[in-house]
Amino acid sequence: MTAHSVQPDAVQERLARQTRRFAEVAHWQTAPEQSPFLTMLVQTLGVHKAVEVGTFTGMSALAIARGLQPGGTLLCCDVDDTWTPLARQAWQDAGVEDRIELRIAPALETLRLLPNTADVDFSFVDAEKTGYWDYFNELVVRTRPGGLLVFDNVFRKGRVLHPSSEVDDAIIEFNKRLAGDDRVDVVMLPIADGMTIARRKP
Repeated sequence: MTAHSVQPDAVQERLARQTRRFAEVAHWQTAPEQSPFLTMLVQTLGVHKAVEVGTFTGMSALAIARGLQPGGTLLCCDVDDTWTPLARQAWQDAGVEDRIELRIAPALETLRLLPNTADVDFSFVDAEKTGYWDYFNELVVRTRPGGLLVFDNVFRKGRVLHPSSEVDDAIIEFNKRLAGDDRVDVVMLPIADGMTIARRKP
């Protein structure tokens, strides 16, 4: 997959290398095959306004920001600024820092402060899994008809078939509820640890 897709550039390679230093949490980083996919989704959709929940060292935000239309913006929500200095440096190196606003606070608080207008084109959620349903409910009402909401790690490394924790159970319940929500059309894709795309119905 990666050999036959858009290749990472020097900024992405450096960010991946720097993130690997955080050995215990490095697996949180967006997978190599996901970055070009996110950029292409955002480009194809013609995104002007995007939201990300869970930023870590900034790889997914970099991919989304690169796909934005001229003048487009990305709001990044993260509760921890431990790793975001790497993100900010990568965004600066890539020349996209002017498109990104990073807010360090509980994501639900940040989302609930947004206007209750359906003007978000694209959202990407890759944060604590037990909060996915709450994030969806805040984002879907702010998503324009035809807009996309993308959720990462919906396979839980296969544990959605053999759950072993409350987090696994939460994702199983989220997957079920999302697929049955009549506000969206849903497609689950076998990319990396599973990604679900939900399209806001007209």
